Amino acid sequence: MVPLVKATDHPGHLQQIRVRVIDDPKINAASAGNGEFYVTTGLLNRANDDELRGVLAHEIAHDDLGHPAKVQVLGTGLGLGAMLLEQFIPGSRSFAPIAGALIARGYSRPQEYEADRHAVEILRRAGYPKDVMIHTLTWLTQAEGNSGGGILSTHPATSDRIRALKALR
Repeated sequence: MVPLVKATDHPGHLQQIRVRVIDDPKINAASAGNGEFYVTTGLLNRANDDELRGVLAHEIAHDDLGHPAKVQVLGTGLGLGAMLLEQFIPGSRSFAPIAGALIARGYSRPQEYEADRHAVEILRRAGYPKDVMIHTLTWLTQAEGNSGGGILSTHPATSDRIRALKALR
């Protein structure tokens, strides 16, 4: 992980990086922002070194691009918007969660593509080819299916993400 963090636009202080392991058989990882990352035991038990490297590069890219902070601001804005809407349209709280999910989906899908592209750049700076990221997403598709892409999904379909990465130079 250290070579990947050093290859970011904002390497910060390596001693501030925190990785927490969640006991869950599903393959997953997340960036909470400010150098805090979560990985599941499912990821650690099933991924090879390159697959883990690709997943971590993607999560490090989210952190480097400031995505967790942007999501927190969006969540706060959506919560305030729902409260205001309820003041003007009583009963609107019943459809506010659906509207919030649609807004968040539109906001987060572009961030996933951006994190994929930035992960490739981080991998390249650390001495790895973009194929690491493509292989990682292919492996995730084989292990978990072609997730994402549904109307309420926050992630684009994995197959679309692979196509986008293959188009990178």
